Amino acid sequence: MNPIFDFFFSQYSEYSNLHIILEIIAAIFGLLSVLFAWGNKIWVYPTGIISTAIYVYLLLQWSLLGDMMINVYYFIMSIYGWYVWTLKIDDTRVTPISRTTIEEKNIAIIIFVMTLLFVFGVYVVFDKWKGWTPYVDTITTAIFFVGMWLMAKRKIENWIFWIIGDIISIPLYFYKGFTLTSFQYLLFTIIAIFGYLSWKKSLDKNLAAV
Repeated sequence: MNPIFDFFFSQYSEYSNLHIILEIIAAIFGLLSVLFAWGNKIWVYPTGIISTAIYVYLLLQWSLLGDMMINVYYFIMSIYGWYVWTLKIDDTRVTPISRTTIEEKNIAIIIFVMTLLFVFGVYVVFDKWKGWTPYVDTITTAIFFVGMWLMAKRKIENWIFWIIGDIISIPLYFYKGFTLTSFQYLLFTIIAIFGYLSWKKSLDKNLAAV
């Protein structure tokens, strides 16, 4: 086979057809979810729920506990975010894009630290603390936990966390052998940058109208 193709996709020879198909479906819905987030559309959540549900199953099969916990959390926060984004602040407006308050920043710090401790404990209990990837998994899990919480609150800073976490995840997932997911995170990084710029433009416009 082509050496370049082998370099990127040879690991899939060990996967079942079902797992490959499911990863493709999960990646597609994950991409759609980020695109909807970029456009500030409520469809970010139903598409995200489908993607995360599939990834929870796959990551459990692959014994990637940190990644699985990220997606369980995403699933739960997607339901919460769906509720918040449709919550009306008056007769005509739903929860708007805004910046984090001091209190929310403190909560974000607490979520980050508690996630680090929780994931560390899970890896210790299940004896998965081997190699360097668990360290990176722990950090990215904490980053994404904060990012997802901020997105559910419709805070513009969520994009900063997505960008940082996505950049770290590109080589991480490639190293783990999940090339499709690695490419997905590359697209996520690009979309997250445009998402931040789009949300900032919308936020600035709303503030100027006040």
